[in-house]
Amino acid sequence: MARIAGVNIPTNKRIIISLTYIQGIGNALAKKAIIETGIDINTRTKDLTDDEVNRLRTYVEKNFRLEGDLRRDVRGAINRLIEIGSYRGSRHKVHLPARGQRTKTNSRTVRGNIRRTMGSGRRALTKT
Repeated sequence: MARIAGVNIPTNKRIIISLTYIQGIGNALAKKAIIETGIDINTRTKDLTDDEVNRLRTYVEKNFRLEGDLRRDVRGAINRLIEIGSYRGSRHKVHLPARGQRTKTNSRTVRGNIRRTMGSGRRALTKT
């Protein structure tokens, strides 16, 4: 199993898809990395040689912000918004959508799937 940037990437998938399991690499960056290192796009991860894996690992870790560094940057940006007291920072602080979405419905992802309506958490009445 190949390990790149601290992530075990899947072995039975094509390498272009396997690289997207690393946070910070999407389809475009995966394709760019594979072309730059001279690896065939249709190669499965399990079919890569050790030399190809090492070339890919060094290229990816040298040229892209990944995993922990990326998470730290995003968290720092959110903390900066909170500290300066911006509207977006206040929305992040109370776990609400920050980009103008409606909150009467359709904000379950940000709020953590909390159901606050009258009948949503009630148990069924028992007949006596």
